[in-house]
Amino acid sequence: MLLTIDVGNTHTVLGLFDGDDIVEHWRISTDARRTADELAVLLQGLMGMHPLLGDDLGDGIDGIAICATVPSVLHELREVTRRYYGDVPAVLVEPGVKTGVPILTDNPKEVGADRIINAVAAVELFGGPAIVVDFGTATTFDAVSARGEYVGGVIAPGIEISVEALGVKGAQLRKIEVARPRSVIGKNTVEAMQAGIVYGFAGQVDGVVNRMARELSTDPDDVTVIATGGLAPMVLGESSVIDEHEPWLTLIGLRLVYERNVSRM
Repeated sequence: MLLTIDVGNTHTVLGLFDGDDIVEHWRISTDARRTADELAVLLQGLMGMHPLLGDDLGDGIDGIAICATVPSVLHELREVTRRYYGDVPAVLVEPGVKTGVPILTDNPKEVGADRIINAVAAVELFGGPAIVVDFGTATTFDAVSARGEYVGGVIAPGIEISVEALGVKGAQLRKIEVARPRSVIGKNTVEAMQAGIVYGFAGQVDGVVNRMARELSTDPDDVTVIATGGLAPMVLGESSVIDEHEPWLTLIGLRLVYERNVSRM
């Protein structure tokens, strides 16, 4: 089976693939202080609970694919693959790794690995033109051309960052649970903040996507809009532009990139 690891700024998502099917997944906090040995213990604890894997670390794992937006964690995971999975082919997404998606930006090395991986999966699953909206620490919008090229995107503050900022900077405000309120017009402070977050972000998504779609295609209706990320469900029901929801888009992209590179190793 293939182990895929997507390291984000706030959370790390792990997925276990049996062929093309994801059979198990886990979400843990991203901690840049964890060492390779600590990460190995964590992986052993998670995967030891799966009935298709053995008790020892690495049993049943035939390949590993990793992308990370946190360089220190990527460094430690590289050490994990070397020390604990030495006989298992591993693909770490970084410059030089074959993705099959041309990157048409001023400096391709600046584009986050997870954004490129999302583009890979979007092209494979839905074709182009497409826009991927990833609701993570930041809300990112990534544009893929009709020819499957990554052409650029938008980066905006994420939902949790906005909630935290309101709680910290507002003298009479506090951090709240991100949840859909009873109505747009809040009857109390918490509901008013929830309405601002949920409906405000839905409006942001609709506005940004509509503008991007007009630049991406002569017929904006041809553009497929895909939502992913842990906080996507909060906005799905309120946005009018999202066509598809694929929570495991990044993990699927990692599987595809692994398959495109493992034969070259």
